[in-house]
Amino acid sequence: MRLTTTFTAVKPLPPPNLHRPLKPFISLSSLSTQRLTLAESLQSETLKTLEWPSVCTQLSAFTSTTMGISAAQDGRIPLGRSPEESKRLLAQTSAAVALPRPLDFSGIDDISEILNSSVAGKLASISELCAVKRTLKSARALLEQLEELSLESDSPETYSPLVEILQNCNFLMELEQKIEFCIDCNFSIILDRASEDLEIIRSERKRNMENLESLLKKVSAKIFQSGGIDRPLVTKRRSRMCVGIRASHRSLLPEGVILNVSSSGATYFMEPKEAVDLNNMEVRLSNSEKIEEQAILSLLTSEIVESETEIIYLLDKVLELDLAFARATHAQWINGVCPVLSSDGSDCIQSDRTDYSFSVDIETIQHPLLLEASLKRQPVLVASKSESSFSLEEGNGMMSAEISSGASDFPVPIDIKIGCGTKVVVISGPNTGGKTASMKTLGLASVMLKAGMYLPARNHPRLPWFDLILADIGDSQSLEQSLSTFSGHILRLCKILEVASEKSLVLIDEIGSGTDPSEGVALSSSILQYLKDRINLAVVTTHYADLTRLKEKDTRFENAAMEFSLETLQPTYQILWGTMGESNALSIAKSIGFDEKIITCAQTWVEKLMPEKLQKRKGLLYQSLMEERNRLETQARRAASLHSEIMDLYHEIYDEAADLDLREAALKAKETQQVVHELKLVKSQIEAVIQEFENQLKTSAADQFNSILKKSELAIASIVQAHSPKDGFAPRETDGSYIPQLGEQVYVKALGNKLATVVEAPGDDDAVLVQYGKIRVRVNISSLRAISNSERNAASSNVPQLKRQAQGSRNFRNASEASNVEANSYGPAIQTSKNTVDLRGMRVEEASHHLNIAISARAPNSVLFIIHGMGTGVVKECVLEILRKHPRIAKFEQESPMNYGCTVAYIK
Repeated sequence: MRLTTTFTAVKPLPPPNLHRPLKPFISLSSLSTQRLTLAESLQSETLKTLEWPSVCTQLSAFTSTTMGISAAQDGRIPLGRSPEESKRLLAQTSAAVALPRPLDFSGIDDISEILNSSVAGKLASISELCAVKRTLKSARALLEQLEELSLESDSPETYSPLVEILQNCNFLMELEQKIEFCIDCNFSIILDRASEDLEIIRSERKRNMENLESLLKKVSAKIFQSGGIDRPLVTKRRSRMCVGIRASHRSLLPEGVILNVSSSGATYFMEPKEAVDLNNMEVRLSNSEKIEEQAILSLLTSEIVESETEIIYLLDKVLELDLAFARATHAQWINGVCPVLSSDGSDCIQSDRTDYSFSVDIETIQHPLLLEASLKRQPVLVASKSESSFSLEEGNGMMSAEISSGASDFPVPIDIKIGCGTKVVVISGPNTGGKTASMKTLGLASVMLKAGMYLPARNHPRLPWFDLILADIGDSQSLEQSLSTFSGHILRLCKILEVASEKSLVLIDEIGSGTDPSEGVALSSSILQYLKDRINLAVVTTHYADLTRLKEKDTRFENAAMEFSLETLQPTYQILWGTMGESNALSIAKSIGFDEKIITCAQTWVEKLMPEKLQKRKGLLYQSLMEERNRLETQARRAASLHSEIMDLYHEIYDEAADLDLREAALKAKETQQVVHELKLVKSQIEAVIQEFENQLKTSAADQFNSILKKSELAIASIVQAHSPKDGFAPRETDGSYIPQLGEQVYVKALGNKLATVVEAPGDDDAVLVQYGKIRVRVNISSLRAISNSERNAASSNVPQLKRQAQGSRNFRNASEASNVEANSYGPAIQTSKNTVDLRGMRVEEASHHLNIAISARAPNSVLFIIHGMGTGVVKECVLEILRKHPRIAKFEQESPMNYGCTVAYIK
């Protein structure tokens, strides 16, 4: 058996770098095999503690293939084994977010089981071969979709991280073509052209079956005519063709073979003697066809086995692409932002508010698992207090919060800001205050960064890349191993200290608890002193006040406290960085409902055990922090209000600028009409002069021709001179090849032909950044006009004079009013609703009154636009008279071709 077509050979690929995300990878080249095994075990336990499998399950809802769903639900989301690999995963996510439309993953099947069974020697079925062909074709279509989107985009490099995933894959087009040539997947049959032998066998079988059916139809018709059956019947019994006949008439088929009998026994199914050879041939050909089909399936299965490496590599890349799009969709769902990765401690962020710098700077991050519940409830209004109350316990990552304003207030966002050079952060505060939840959020954010996922935070969260994230959270008690709570914690800490490196993150909950407080403090202090020299960062929670004093001796320690409201006796779940927190055990017990006598007695003991000065100092410190926080919040609200006003003014100016283009176009159209009309008028006048000249020539003598000619020439010249444009009327337009240079002064049409300076060369979109006074604005290159040489020379000659005037204004403060007016900078004369007074439709007295009020209300060094219209001119004359005499008016500009019916006044 051989195939009837020849396929081109595919060049063998080099051994691919298989990337099967079976488990989180750990890059620890310096660790021994035993330590590496221990590190992987601790890392896996930490991921479970941080509820990473739940985040993976959350991500599975956004995958598009069965492979992606299986990998995500099994927690096999790949983590970056190096900072570069995590950056590559983040780049893939960002590229997927930027795509204008999602990719079509339909047709992609998980054919790994088919591949495994084929390698094991099992013959692939027709449906399995069709699944392989469909997957190869759909994988190639994914690359074609990405390349098409890259060509459509203005910046194709944006999608290059996604294109690179599939770019070097072998899509096995030869194997796909072989399967397509041999099998019709629509009907799940092997085609005749699959092999010459199969084609010959089926052709012979078809002829034999036609002869057999023709013979049996003739025999059945004779039986029917002889009354041996109610109607002719040709059927198949025991894989052989036969006819139906009544038992009483079976003599009509002498030597016929009875193959079957009906249930009533009245009808026999007999094979006539003449059909025995043909039936035997049908059986032989049918068996031969099955053998040939099995051979074809075996050949295609062997082709799949030979391409095992390429298929596995292709499936891995398709899975990688699917997970990249799942991360992108997940990022949009949680409204996430891309984190910025800093691989070393020297790469810190300089804060705008202080001189302090941060190695970890995350603003308003929310726990993704708690955020999921909030997002699911967003479309549903909160009906009652019980429905809007959630609990977040310290040990399991759940935070209690009364939500009265809706689901958007839950979970409470937190800020995580850890300074450069800080190695150990000690978080203290009340129980149920959110210490453990905050620590888990930091750990989970670090894992999500390694996996290339966006974070549910604001701005640009930044944190280092950690090779290991190790956590000791929860109760480590084990009855099977005879471990108490304390010994369980100590055993796990011992393992963590053994494998932690200078790039590791260590999270410890309630360090040193479960034993004598004095010994617990001593052991905890020693552990933290050990960790500060050997890891990147450690975050621990505690109720031991002595641990918060380590900062006083070593700047590599930092304190943080969970805020507790003394007014409501409830935690606010906000972190106060750089402060020490109190457990507030008595306040919590009182809020729960403890007996007042017990609380009073306990308070007495606290006052005896705690020095009075320390109590007072803590109270003053807390009060000062609250005052500082309130002051900062007030400033933030004021800044937000100012920003809102500025944006309103910006949009108003932007709308006015857009309207300028329309007004300019209308003005150009009007001027064009005037020019056309004037051109027709001039043409008619000249034609009249010529006609008169010709008439005079006919009636005048020859000696008068010169005088008539001179008279006509003078008439035409006067017409031309009367309609010629005045000098300097038409401004110099910028030709299409003009490109302004950096630092060059140009006229800006959008600013009323004001002179501005180019501060940024034009980009690909022909936008130029120019500066006029203190205002910078980006305009199109078509709205710029270069200054002429004469204007440039005049401007250059005026520079020394302007400098002397500026120097004089600084030295002589009591200069004349006119000099002060010239020295003031009014900025661009841009009209808005706030600097405009409309006098149209008013009488002279009313207009005069409104104008005086508007002038008095304007601030110094400002501009006032006075709209008086184009009517009889009475209001305009009144306006000009007031502006000439008003003491606050420095100067004014009457209406211009760009601003009919409006006068611009400059306030002193």
